[in-house]
Amino acid sequence: MIPVVSSPDLPRAAVHGKDDPAVRWAGAFATCGGHGAAQSSTIVYEIEPGGRLGWHTDATEETQYIIAGQGELRMEDGVHTVGPGSVFVLPTGVRHDLANVGDVTLRAVAFFAAAMFTQTFDDVMLPPDTHVLGTPNRSG
Repeated sequence: MIPVVSSPDLPRAAVHGKDDPAVRWAGAFATCGGHGAAQSSTIVYEIEPGGRLGWHTDATEETQYIIAGQGELRMEDGVHTVGPGSVFVLPTGVRHDLANVGDVTLRAVAFFAAAMFTQTFDDVMLPPDTHVLGTPNRSG
């Protein structure tokens, strides 16, 4: 049986940066290894106007799809405008950030090419008061 997840029904965890008030977003794992998937992970998330994810690096390749809102994908090689229908791939180890530059909530889905992964943020993320976030099935 293939599980179908109603993403609007998933409770979001609110996260914010310890040192930067603009780093604030909310997200939920729709799937990850052992929880609806065997070889991938999926996050649904939102960024309110003026907020951003915070600079970070993922330990696996990530593909994102923007559902709603206007954003700036910030990478060390420049800034890219994204909006509804935008799809982009972030290779493993590429430092990036995504900011909501519009006046409505930016909503997106991130697909990771691993059943378990971590993300290392430049800023300490609250909660859980750490630089490292990731799938609930990871250890450490």
